[in-house]
Amino acid sequence: MFARGSTSPDHSVHLIDHMVRNIEHGRFERSLSALTAFGALVTTAEIYFEHYKASFGNKMMWSPILVTPPVVIAGIGGVFSRKWAKTWLPLTAGVYTLNGVVGEYYHARGVARKPGGWRLASYNVPMGPPIMAPGLMTIVGGMGLLAAVLRREK
Repeated sequence: MFARGSTSPDHSVHLIDHMVRNIEHGRFERSLSALTAFGALVTTAEIYFEHYKASFGNKMMWSPILVTPPVVIAGIGGVFSRKWAKTWLPLTAGVYTLNGVVGEYYHARGVARKPGGWRLASYNVPMGPPIMAPGLMTIVGGMGLLAAVLRREK
């Protein structure tokens, strides 16, 4: 009914089957590299707005902003180059992940410094720095690290 290579419903089903087969066989390097770059951009945009609301009161609030461009570039590079996905992406994603762990410390310390500290956690956790927010950076960085150990899609 449709010519080979057309955008028929059959073609899209075959495309989905191909993507699922790649994932089942651990071939997800390029896609996860792209997701890492995109995730880092979205995550850092949110971080920027939240730290801006806090007037970048601590100089460490700039660190997530500074470590993002290299991981985005490496993620995009990993889509087009296996070498980038195996060298630069894990390096930059590791730094991004580590920055998320450090952010977790600073956010926990911020809650502890509020009046009543952790004894009034039911108030200070929702009103203080978001405890789980740096974990998102850690997850995005982990995606970049995972991309480096996967095989490229066929």
